[in-house]
Amino acid sequence: MNRRFRRALFTFLALALIGLPAQAAIWSNTELHIQFGTLDTPTFAGGGEKDTKIFTFQHASGWKYGDNFFFFDVIDADGSGFNDLEIYGEWYPYFSLGKMSGKKVGGGKIKDIRVITGLNYSADANVLKYLPGIGLSMDFKGFAFFNIDITAYIDASDGVSSGGAPAEDDSFMIDLNWARPFKEGKFSIEGHIEYIGERTNEFGGEVSEWVLAQPQFRFYPMENLAIGIEYQYWMNKLGDSETDESAVQALLVWKF
Repeated sequence: MNRRFRRALFTFLALALIGLPAQAAIWSNTELHIQFGTLDTPTFAGGGEKDTKIFTFQHASGWKYGDNFFFFDVIDADGSGFNDLEIYGEWYPYFSLGKMSGKKVGGGKIKDIRVITGLNYSADANVLKYLPGIGLSMDFKGFAFFNIDITAYIDASDGVSSGGAPAEDDSFMIDLNWARPFKEGKFSIEGHIEYIGERTNEFGGEVSEWVLAQPQFRFYPMENLAIGIEYQYWMNKLGDSETDESAVQALLVWKF
């Protein structure tokens, strides 16, 4: 494990722990995911396909005034270059207007409105994004949760001068995230679909809008263990208009 990799891992873990509320969690769910599949490399990184392993640590919890969600991926693709032991993470503290006010907020299918303060971080590309916004918690029959998040997508990266990816203009994101259990919890379909608007990089080049969908299909042979697949569809992967990805990955989930 090289020094850059260790530094990135410890940095993101520290940020995630800061995000955990000081109060005891009302509920908590922590998972370790292992995925394997063949993923596309964007043309700006050389193109082609690579067998890729992804190890994900994911945590969600509820507290007095809202919710907290974060994950970080350790991505290991065959060969050197793109996704060669990369760390990527996202952290979203949510502040519930209903919990903070002590009153029902919303109406109809909207059961709550949440203020979002998000962070995205990529170690190898040296990319940092801030995602402030508003989220709608929906009341849909049969769903454990269904959220609609609308945020800004603000670039705080140092760009090429720091040895990372080119800095970009700001944009916006719309994300749908959900979990739908079936058959007394033996099966579930969960994941998210995001849309991020187009922008330009520091050299004036176009970074295309993208759509990323990552639904997981899980079967639970044991209460804390799931097997299944994650289907990844990524139109204009990482803003590359020449790369549209469609990939099925084997999935193992351990809850603890």
